[in-house]
Amino acid sequence: MGSRARFEAMNRCIELRKLRPVVDQVFTLETVVDAFKHMESGAHFGKVVEKI
Repeated sequence: MGSRARFEAMNRCIELRKLRPVVDQVFTLETVVDAFKHMESGAHFGKVVEKI
């Protein structure tokens, strides 16, 4: 863990550079088992997220 100041500096940099996470695949709550299998396989690149 870093300091609050470093956390805030990181967030300013993220906003300034318009960085966004890479989303590999989106799953619904009904397919959560498939999401965990996908993560377990190691085939994902980026985030695995739930569609709301």
